[in-house]
Amino acid sequence: MRLRTKGRRHIRRRTPRINTTATADISFMLLIFFLVTTSMDSDKGLRRLLPPKDTMKETKAIDINKENVLTIGIAADNTFSVNDTICRETELPGKIASFVRSGSKERVIEIVADKNASYDTYFHLQNVIVSSYKNIRETAARHIYGRAYSACSQAQKDSITSRYPQRISERFVDNASTSDGKTEGGDACD
Repeated sequence: MRLRTKGRRHIRRRTPRINTTATADISFMLLIFFLVTTSMDSDKGLRRLLPPKDTMKETKAIDINKENVLTIGIAADNTFSVNDTICRETELPGKIASFVRSGSKERVIEIVADKNASYDTYFHLQNVIVSSYKNIRETAARHIYGRAYSACSQAQKDSITSRYPQRISERFVDNASTSDGKTEGGDACD
């Protein structure tokens, strides 16, 4: 005998589905949000006016009075020396500023870096030199024109820049070849 169920029908049960269209929209919105709000590290280069590369033309050696040259050395162990005297990092800005302020326009800063010195030390020295010149020019602008260097006209900036020109000569020395006197390098100025 068969039992009947009153009013009940056999209903097929379906498995529930998840609507994923909203999930894709949310993931794209999150991706865009993170791309917009994340800051990327950008490489900063050194601003230098390098001499033109001309293989046919010989460079002329210029005689410079030794008193007009400040030699800053970077040893293989990343220590600094100023005119062959060991110097701490904290003393560099003051020595550079006093050298640049105390003389003629023909002042030259010579960097003699060992090839085994780290790039971080070399770039740190470059930043110290640039900030020293920036401070010197800022002080000169406030003293001469009574305003910040950035607020000066282009003619006033050119006057201060010609008064304190940034001249840098660079040499790279290999420890093994220092006794032979072989060096490589180039000059840079702005």
